[in-house]
Amino acid sequence: QLLFIPGADAVQEVVLVQKDTEYLWPLKGKTIAYFEDRKGLHINPGIDIKGSEGDVVKASREGRVVLADYLAGYGDTIILDHGDGFFTVYGRNARLLVKLGDYVFKGEKIAQTDEDASRALMHFEIRKGDVAKNPLHYLPQEM
Repeated sequence: QLLFIPGADAVQEVVLVQKDTEYLWPLKGKTIAYFEDRKGLHINPGIDIKGSEGDVVKASREGRVVLADYLAGYGDTIILDHGDGFFTVYGRNARLLVKLGDYVFKGEKIAQTDEDASRALMHFEIRKGDVAKNPLHYLPQEM
């Protein structure tokens, strides 16, 4: 699209960069801990989202379940392999709804948060290989 600005003396090309929104929020709620927040010596490799009692956690992208088990430091955790070098991690769940080897679609129910309001939260990471990426750079701005 051409934009004419009266009085301008040069033509410049503007490249519009759109945020990649192929990911969706795995849980509706408030972000209570951010990427690289420090808690003592621990640096958060993702974000923590506070939900409501028994909320459903959804797959942020489609992929294959490569872990659906208890993981030290993460609690009951699901890891999805998206087949392009990216993985998503869903930790601190109360109930897992998928098992190892399952193929899930974007938006599919994969877990539930705790029934206790004080523990109804989840930890979410996006990884490129073994490198944690800031999920807020991949998730749409609106939940």
